[in-house]
Amino acid sequence: MNEIIRKCELGPGVVRMTVSAPKLARKARAGQFVILRVTDSGERFPLTIADADPAAGAIDLIFQVVGKSTLLLSAMEPGQAILDLVGPLGLATEIERYGRVLCVGGGIGVAPLYPIAKALKAAGNTVVAVLGARSKDLLIMEEEFRAAADEVYISTDDGTYGRKGLVTSVIRELLEAGQKFDKAWVIGPVPMMRAASKFVRTAGVPTLVSLNPIMVDGTGMCGGCRVIVGGQVKFACVDGPEFPGDLVDFDSLSRRLGIYRQDERHDMDACKIGLDDKAK
Repeated sequence: MNEIIRKCELGPGVVRMTVSAPKLARKARAGQFVILRVTDSGERFPLTIADADPAAGAIDLIFQVVGKSTLLLSAMEPGQAILDLVGPLGLATEIERYGRVLCVGGGIGVAPLYPIAKALKAAGNTVVAVLGARSKDLLIMEEEFRAAADEVYISTDDGTYGRKGLVTSVIRELLEAGQKFDKAWVIGPVPMMRAASKFVRTAGVPTLVSLNPIMVDGTGMCGGCRVIVGGQVKFACVDGPEFPGDLVDFDSLSRRLGIYRQDERHDMDACKIGLDDKAK
């Protein structure tokens, strides 16, 4: 159980793993996530289910190496098994036939956006996707989105691929060209979600964002994933992870995400040394 079937690198520090999880694959819905642990003494951390294949009994996890736990996970190879894997967790995306929908993804946020876009398309929606990355080598899942969406637009910060600039520039072009949307999803780094969701919302489009704060148990008991939405405390693990973008307090979310950043860098550097020594 939880055996790694396949592993590949999508870009610098971005890994895709296919993991055997038959029951989870049957129950998983777009927008949901898992919580996993790599070692007995390791932390529990969440990853969105990027894809699920009930027939094969497997799920896909896509993650960026940003700390010790994701570094240890990236060092695992096919044939090895993840110690703990719990899910599906969180509320699934409400998939309906809305009409014309906008799906905006930035960086690693493209991965959790994919199952949502695919499910919206299957429900009969016209899906317009805007994908952003810092550069071409960091853009992920373009082929999957071209198969799942009706229109795909790409932007890179440095202009190495697609339009040069931020996703908001592409959104502005679409709106100024007269394109209308009935609903939107925006997933990516906090500054991107803040800017893009606000921009889309000003056009009168209901917009959802997917939040990934610090999370431990995934059941609402620890309170680590609390976020402020509409002036109220919500727990991303049980009340989300999706929330209306115009109601999220992005300032408090940013502060909470930065609490352990220095400790994470220290632990990651120490872990790299340990892995290098083991490889010698």
